[in-house]
Amino acid sequence: VQLVESGGGLVHPGESLRLSCVASGIDVSTSWMYWYRQAPGKGREYVAEITTAGSPHDADSVKGRFTISRAIAPNTLYLQMDNLQPEDTAVYYCHTDNPPADYWGQGTQVTVSS
Repeated sequence: VQLVESGGGLVHPGESLRLSCVASGIDVSTSWMYWYRQAPGKGREYVAEITTAGSPHDADSVKGRFTISRAIAPNTLYLQMDNLQPEDTAVYYCHTDNPPADYWGQGTQVTVSS
């Protein structure tokens, strides 16, 4: 299983980004998929998830601003991030698991600064 994130960058407060996670070795349409993030000096934080049935859920800190989705072709997980704020600055990771196996991408940096 390989997960490759992209789409990060430097934006101003209030702007948007869309992160992508291209998956190989799994089918994102039938896997429980997650986005996590890790800010400098902090632990990894849950951001959002999408269930095998396609139901999205997200953390209170991003509710109403971030939207998780997936596409069959290409086999990709997305995170649409709107109204970004400085506190959203972090490395964002795509994640899935098939216990006991645990899969993470390499991460993509998102920096929000005026």
